[in-house]
Amino acid sequence: MVTLDSHEDMQRLVDSGVVAVMRGADADTILEVAQALHDGGVTAYEITADNPDAMDLISEVSASFSETEAIVGAGTVLDSETARASIMNGAEFVVGPSFDEGVVETCNRYGTIVAPGILTPTEAVDAYEAGADLVKVFPASVMGPKHLASIKGPLPQIPLMPTGGIGIDNVADYIEAGAVVVGAGSAIMDADAIEAGDFEAITETAREFTQVIEDARE
Repeated sequence: MVTLDSHEDMQRLVDSGVVAVMRGADADTILEVAQALHDGGVTAYEITADNPDAMDLISEVSASFSETEAIVGAGTVLDSETARASIMNGAEFVVGPSFDEGVVETCNRYGTIVAPGILTPTEAVDAYEAGADLVKVFPASVMGPKHLASIKGPLPQIPLMPTGGIGIDNVADYIEAGAVVVGAGSAIMDADAIEAGDFEAITETAREFTQVIEDARE
């Protein structure tokens, strides 16, 4: 599914509105979960590298969609070695909880979107100047939408992706504050629904997320 076109990949990431953070994903259900999210309009999936099966899962999910259907990436990437392994297994974007120059450099080398984690304007500028395509404002819930707007105000050129504590009840606030896309984990990845095999519930939540985001963007 790799397109080798970071501009196109960035647009697909933004078009999804929300990146589903698939932390703790299970090999037995991940394809069904990804399809359920897709059916609800969520087309960006982040498989976190702290999962021992992450590389296999990235490869499997990436292979299950065409390049126009979805975009699959790696999350919780802390070093360049993990970034490269993720890319080699099909990751089209790489996200970190913090800013590591080696991760950014590796992603730039392979033409892969990279979103390091930041919290302050200084960190945002440092990451962007190093080559980040967008920055993950994390943990977003600690500071709230007003903090995001405060970063966006003097730094409108830096695309922001708030992540952490974002749900249906507050996602519109983050979009209106300047987020180009948001990251959501447990709010969109209902563990109980997944365990029960209730994938329709996952689809419905995804549909609600995308509708709220679409309304906020308008």
